[in-house]
Amino acid sequence: MRKFKRNTLFDVWVMLKRCLIISLRNPETLLTATIIPFFLMLLFSMVFGSISDVGDFNYIGFIVPGIILQSITQASQFSAMNVTNDMTKGIIDRFRCMSISKSAVLIGHTGAGAIRGIISNTVIILTALVLGFRPQAGFMDWLLIIALLLLINITFTLIAVLCGMISKTAEGVSGLLMPLSILPFISSGFAPVDTMPGAIRWLAAVQPMTPMIDSLRALSFDLPLGNSLWLALAWCVVLSVISFTASVRIYNRRLS
Repeated sequence: MRKFKRNTLFDVWVMLKRCLIISLRNPETLLTATIIPFFLMLLFSMVFGSISDVGDFNYIGFIVPGIILQSITQASQFSAMNVTNDMTKGIIDRFRCMSISKSAVLIGHTGAGAIRGIISNTVIILTALVLGFRPQAGFMDWLLIIALLLLINITFTLIAVLCGMISKTAEGVSGLLMPLSILPFISSGFAPVDTMPGAIRWLAAVQPMTPMIDSLRALSFDLPLGNSLWLALAWCVVLSVISFTASVRIYNRRLS
């Protein structure tokens, strides 16, 4: 049993290093996932900042959580394309001939995607500080923010891995992930939910990104969390379990 655990952890480490090396060889993908949210923040702050009513918030501070979620969805596309390439270009057939854990490949892609996402999130926060973001979070709040961001990155990377398993081409996976890129705009990320028209307000209130964004915003400005953090955690756990379980089943079926 101990030998099995050691071998599995070693396999995960090898697959994680492999995925990170692929990322280093394609730095433009991480750059894209960072530049697009940066220009979105710049655009929204300059064009909509003077006309948007977000109460006592500075508009830059208000939209930072939404931009972060947007950057996560952008970064997750690279994970999806990597998985699709592995599944369609014969690399998985090579892994099949090797004595490695089946789940290690998926965990490696997920870990590398989460690391890329955290790097992108850090760049966005640093950029926001330059543009006028002034968080009021304490030490414990920052620890919760980091933990929540890590969990959100893992969740959406797992969704991207599942889409990569399903897609038959690396180009086609972008279409499967399109809803993830749209959802931050139909949430509390860029405007208060209660200012939206009926059907959109309902969708913004029930979709998973709204409690994630509300939690990040409340923690950043030391505001009451209400039940948003618990909802965010519940969404992350449910989506992660469903995505990982489905990915493993598809992976095993393709190997059989």
